[in-house]
Amino acid sequence: MPVSAAHSAASERVLESARFINKNSSDVFVPEAGVQQAAHEIIKRMKSTGYSTEEWKKHELTPNTADAAAIEWIFVVDTLNFSFWSDRTNKNEQYTVTLDGTEHRGYWSLCAAINRAINEGIPITHASYYAHASLSDLSHIFRTDLPDVQEHIPMLAERVQCLHETGRVLLEKYGGKFANMLKQCEGSAQTLVEMVVRDFACYRDEHMFQGRRVDLYKRAQILVADIWACFEGQKDGMFEDIDKITMFADYRVPQALCHFGALEYSPRLLEYLKTSEVAVRQGTSASPPEPGLLPTGHKWEVEIRGNSIWAVERICQHIRASGVHVNAILIDFYMWDYAKAHPEAMASIPIHLTRSIFY
Repeated sequence: MPVSAAHSAASERVLESARFINKNSSDVFVPEAGVQQAAHEIIKRMKSTGYSTEEWKKHELTPNTADAAAIEWIFVVDTLNFSFWSDRTNKNEQYTVTLDGTEHRGYWSLCAAINRAINEGIPITHASYYAHASLSDLSHIFRTDLPDVQEHIPMLAERVQCLHETGRVLLEKYGGKFANMLKQCEGSAQTLVEMVVRDFACYRDEHMFQGRRVDLYKRAQILVADIWACFEGQKDGMFEDIDKITMFADYRVPQALCHFGALEYSPRLLEYLKTSEVAVRQGTSASPPEPGLLPTGHKWEVEIRGNSIWAVERICQHIRASGVHVNAILIDFYMWDYAKAHPEAMASIPIHLTRSIFY
């Protein structure tokens, strides 16, 4: 059953959480001058490239047909859409999936692995399969076939757990199809996000910050956004309130926001992030304030993610004030694509290294 209207403002809770985090942060900031400059640069670049939802389907690994199969593909991919950064500096040692002669790393390795499994006749997008798939089954699906690769897909056991949980809920409540859950949201992005975080614990991206709960809901919101983009806002992807969806707080977009000047770190946090990249890749990781992995839910991690959401919201406000309609989804998609396409421009800006099922 869909949630009631009184409790269907999940993305509004995310935005309010971001506002609260921004007001109470001590090490991450959203400078107004930087936001204005970022808004100007981003909309200029988006206009010059004609950036739109069509970009989503242009990639060789995403579904090129908006249909029922695409909905189930998107759900499985976003259920597993977390923690792709590598602790290997040598590219040839990083987790890689080869499909049709092309090597894929990072997020795209997940898409390639799912597509490879489908090509091999493995029903990986069927809840009746992945609700009971074993660790061995998933290890085979996410295997790498390059002899020099020393790294396996991160957090495989957690990925198995996420598939088991979501698959069983779909079988118990929605006839084994995420498409049936999608129909119940009745064209409301807010309602769908609320239903997803209500029914699937692994999507419940909630944390404590300064004595109160904050909701960030990265994967739940990008799930809605991917459906919207795949269907280009039509048919099953038509959401009357799609502009309520916020930016998807991960580790790559904050890097791009810093590059454009819309996000700033304190000197102590910046030094921590830079030394942590070295420590983790040297295998000498410790706990903050010593360099190493930043634990999920840590104050600094929440500040980075919350302020990233707030920065994109402010960028959207500036762009809309200029008479151009844009939403946080397109800004997020553009900045993620920009960061991936311009690694040399991002090289001096560290990412925060957190192993989490939420992003």
